[in-house]
Amino acid sequence: MKGKVRAWRGGLFTLLVLASGHGYADVAQEAQVIVHADRPGPVIHPEIYGQFAEQLGRGIYGGIWVGEHSSIPNIRGYRKDVVDALKAIKVPVIRWPGGCFADQYDWRDGIGPRDKRPVRMNASWGGEDSNQFGTHEFMDFAELIGAKTYVNINVGTGTPREMSQWIEYMTADGHSSLAQQRRANGRDKPWKLDYAGIGNEMWGCGGSMRPQFYADVYRQYATFVHAPSNAPVVRVASGANAGDVGWTDTVMSIAGSQIDAISLHDYTIPTGDWSHKGSATQFGEDEWMSTLQGALRMDDLIARHSAVMDKYDPKKRVALVVDEWGNWMDRDPGAGDAALYQQNSLRDALSAAVTLDIFQAHADRVRMANIAQMVNVLQAMILTDQSRMVLTPTYYVFDMYKVFQGATYLPVDVQAPVYRYGNVSVPGVHATAGRDAAGVVHVALVNLDPHHADTVRLTVLGVKGSAVQGRELTASEINAINTFDHPDRVRPVAFDGATFKHGVVTVVLPPKSVVVLDLH
Repeated sequence: MKGKVRAWRGGLFTLLVLASGHGYADVAQEAQVIVHADRPGPVIHPEIYGQFAEQLGRGIYGGIWVGEHSSIPNIRGYRKDVVDALKAIKVPVIRWPGGCFADQYDWRDGIGPRDKRPVRMNASWGGEDSNQFGTHEFMDFAELIGAKTYVNINVGTGTPREMSQWIEYMTADGHSSLAQQRRANGRDKPWKLDYAGIGNEMWGCGGSMRPQFYADVYRQYATFVHAPSNAPVVRVASGANAGDVGWTDTVMSIAGSQIDAISLHDYTIPTGDWSHKGSATQFGEDEWMSTLQGALRMDDLIARHSAVMDKYDPKKRVALVVDEWGNWMDRDPGAGDAALYQQNSLRDALSAAVTLDIFQAHADRVRMANIAQMVNVLQAMILTDQSRMVLTPTYYVFDMYKVFQGATYLPVDVQAPVYRYGNVSVPGVHATAGRDAAGVVHVALVNLDPHHADTVRLTVLGVKGSAVQGRELTASEINAINTFDHPDRVRPVAFDGATFKHGVVTVVLPPKSVVVLDLH
């Protein structure tokens, strides 16, 4: 397929994306993408690539923590393979210990000698928690992988005094009894507590509260979040369930002056039925489409909640934190008693990519997000089975997108063919862009259509370039997965569909794919 080539003209950099000669028979679709490097936006906070690790199933035990005496290679009890994998994607922040579990958690159960810690019932997710992984283990783990700390405070069954003492235990650098107790338990220097979540889902598992009541409870707790003046803690209010903008409105109106950030939770359920959410691996194009629709819904949710926040915070001081998001399917039937364990396919990878695109497009307000969850739970980065580990397609999207952490967001205009299934349609191509500190422009293109390649004309305004390279993630089937026996079915490869000649980059955007280009 031939097209006109536009040469370099001052600050105009044009990429002509063609699909000829690369094995895609139907390439009639065309799209236009304009990246406005001439109108840079806000910084993309690295924390939108954050993770969530709740005390449930095999998310912590067997996933992150195996203990110092395990035959599985470990670093002071942390799985070495998991540590190395998480460091490789530059995890910026971790949220812990919940989730619903947070509002039943007594922090004193998880300190001191491990052989003397109590075993407690996990009322939220079943089974028991041995408390072998507590405050020291979490804070040291975050430090080990280079991540900031986000601790969810127990509001549902706790007290402001318990919260205040926990924060003092973690952060005090003096001679108070709690600081001395921390030292006696093996940690001399205080940790840096970056974020404190004041409860979790207070409208549901955190206490079934009305927003007016929670707003007053929040004000009480927020008053007693004391930390060293040189290490302030961001106070995160428990926010809304998906589209409940009324919750955001009420809490912001009553407590907004004491709120540093407010959360938002939204999960994509492929079937739309919580009692039968759908299989993570056995699905057809109908659930492929509904999952992508769910991911794209995030744009509208953020816009609606941001509009409400703008009434009380027009200067956008308060961050919107999407600290639970992702795909929630039925538990893997072979997972035994591992709560919320599910496989992870190419479908999850593409839905993660477009969600991250949306977060970046709202970088002025969205300054942290935490995918649910890190290991062995829901839309996980990593799956483990005894000594074996496998990286999921979602992990690889986070790996490809890490170039956007800390970059300056570049606005993107997209005109694309629609992808239709039955009477439902979505835009066939999604895109995001950013410029890093070295001046390299990174552009991510996502083709949501599982059948057709696209011809895309991508124009980058305001920069000159001379070279392009990239990586792509795709697979032959929409439900392709990585398994312990076949861990490399879905993983990024060098993108050989890009060529640079006479000022034009010619690229193929394959069906059902994520492509990240680096423009030098």
